[in-house]
Amino acid sequence: MLRELRPAIVLTVLLTAITGLAYPLAMTGVAGLVFPDQAQGSLIERDGKVVGSILIGQNFTEDRFFHGRPSATTGPDPADPAKSVAAPYNAANSMGSNLGPTSKALAERVRGDVEALRKENPGSPVPVDLVTASGSGLDPHISQAAAEFQVPRVAKARDLAEARVRDLVRSHVEDRFLGIVGEPRVNVLALNLALEQLAHDRR
Repeated sequence: MLRELRPAIVLTVLLTAITGLAYPLAMTGVAGLVFPDQAQGSLIERDGKVVGSILIGQNFTEDRFFHGRPSATTGPDPADPAKSVAAPYNAANSMGSNLGPTSKALAERVRGDVEALRKENPGSPVPVDLVTASGSGLDPHISQAAAEFQVPRVAKARDLAEARVRDLVRSHVEDRFLGIVGEPRVNVLALNLALEQLAHDRR
């Protein structure tokens, strides 16, 4: 019996070592050498400190910053770890809201967001990505229209000319991948960092 089982056991151990250890370690090493920034999470550093990742959005709420899409991610409630509370852009818990188009809670939330945004920029149509969350809840990008919609608020909060802020937005528009995949978009973190640099240069 053992003689019949031995080849299967040896093969299982060998394949586990190759596919479960050697191959992943080799790919990790190659990725670290060929794509060092991407392998480390595409992190962004300023003054020697990591301020975020180009791949994961952040919850900007102040008027002087551009805001990303709504995020439905949650985290543990500090008062009761058995419960969860809203924690926008929680990278440890990527998720959507799972609310469908017939959800009353979703409709009320979107309606409230639209009304607030219309007060912020009267007369301008509200871009849909400013009131809808992505499937992951971590999307770092918004559309060019969503960024330009926020220009008046940001310019006013920073005492900048709207034309200057709009030029900054346009300089941060990323084109479609390979010219055909996806839509033109703006990375919110990269744009806000450029905005901070602009403010620093004015001092």
